[in-house]
Amino acid sequence: MKKRLKSLAVVLVGISISGLASEQSIPPSNGIAYPTGWQDWATIAVSHRNDNNTLRVILGNEVAVAAARSGNTNPWPDGAIVGKVVWKETALEHWQAAAGPGEFVHAEFMFKDSETYADTHGWGWARWVGQDQVPFDNGMQVCIACHTPVKDRDWVFTDPGQIPQ
Repeated sequence: MKKRLKSLAVVLVGISISGLASEQSIPPSNGIAYPTGWQDWATIAVSHRNDNNTLRVILGNEVAVAAARSGNTNPWPDGAIVGKVVWKETALEHWQAAAGPGEFVHAEFMFKDSETYADTHGWGWARWVGQDQVPFDNGMQVCIACHTPVKDRDWVFTDPGQIPQ
């Protein structure tokens, strides 16, 4: 499993997200503005969901990356934005032992602001679906319901990957 995750990390970290809609034309999701420049954020972790065969890169803005690298993630500091970029898993033609990103599914983000989002446990949740980045506006309660099992981890599933200093 460790070897597979290492291979997955190598494949996903090298991906360029091209062909997405212009950031200026993307409407808000759940009342939250599209985070500009996330494509250049640093990687915090990678994950593979066995239940729906998706690969994910978990990214962070500067505040989130600093918190992840220092272990300051329970709670995450205000100003942290954690992003999850999701693809359908696909077999790699020239590397049979590995899987890589197929169809782009969505980009979703958690915005930590304990004052602004006091009613939603200190987090604002937003998601944009597909290459056109269509806002997912079914409400933050959908996200909260999914994240309830990790409420004691400040509502975040991700374990930041450890990297050498």
